[in-house]
Amino acid sequence: MTSVIFIGTPNFGATVLEGLIKDNYQVLAVVTQPDKKVGRKQKLTSSPVKEMAQKYDLPVYQPARLPRSEELDTLINLHADLIITAAYGQFLPTKFLKSAKIAAVNVHGSLLPKYRGGAPIQYSLINGDKETGVTIMEMVKEMDAGDMYAQEKLPIAPEDTAGSLFEKMAILGRDLLLKTLPSIIDGSCDKKAQDATKVVFSPNISKDQEKITKDMTASQVHNLIRGLNPDPGAYLMINGQRMKVWSSEVANETTQLPAGALVDNHKRFAVSFANHTVLNLTEIQPTGKKKMAGRDYMNGKGASLKLGEVFIDD
Repeated sequence: MTSVIFIGTPNFGATVLEGLIKDNYQVLAVVTQPDKKVGRKQKLTSSPVKEMAQKYDLPVYQPARLPRSEELDTLINLHADLIITAAYGQFLPTKFLKSAKIAAVNVHGSLLPKYRGGAPIQYSLINGDKETGVTIMEMVKEMDAGDMYAQEKLPIAPEDTAGSLFEKMAILGRDLLLKTLPSIIDGSCDKKAQDATKVVFSPNISKDQEKITKDMTASQVHNLIRGLNPDPGAYLMINGQRMKVWSSEVANETTQLPAGALVDNHKRFAVSFANHTVLNLTEIQPTGKKKMAGRDYMNGKGASLKLGEVFIDD
């Protein structure tokens, strides 16, 4: 039985981990991020990968940083055949990667070399891409720069959000990994180097990127909303108050109103943006409130907004 150390954090990783378990790989240890405080009540919450590991009674390690941690030598001394990672969120020490008897393998959520980094799925949506995919790759010291074992494409549906795309990619990544591992193990898998001239990076989303601004077009705002749903969520500022926007649709209509104004569009919560474009905000969440339909907001507190008036803060 081939032995594995698995490393990951979100649902994407949990799906891959369960696939390995059910395919009879011997998971010696699972490494995931430390528990984090979540929500208004700051409840200490385990990662989905930890929960999956506990479901199967697997040993779990949660170092704040794996390099120089007490856990590092313990993991190296397991002498696993494979180290497999899927959306862990931290760099891994080279000496740890080299401790794998066969290979250190990563399941990456993009068609490398496009979107190296921690947020490939989000950027594929933010940039309005029509397709994405998964890469099974060899792990090396440089982030997401290793040779590629396999790739598979996936179309991006117009209604996809980061949440729905993560679910699709997790299944695709799991299946492609399980299909590719036998040839990695027996040495018959042909690796392909990445084209360094085509590298595109996808760093973690910054706080500044979450804000919707008036200089964006309706399509750009719509794609940002998709890319940041469900976490952390895109927002706009109205009279100094933050309003998150969870879903939207680009209107067919155009407008001559200045960007950031309320548009008369069949009683929808419609806003003008750059290049005379219009966006219908279909689900929003004012600060301290629950999510609600844009139409319901316009029938309530939003009724005080005046048509044609710029109401979005810079």
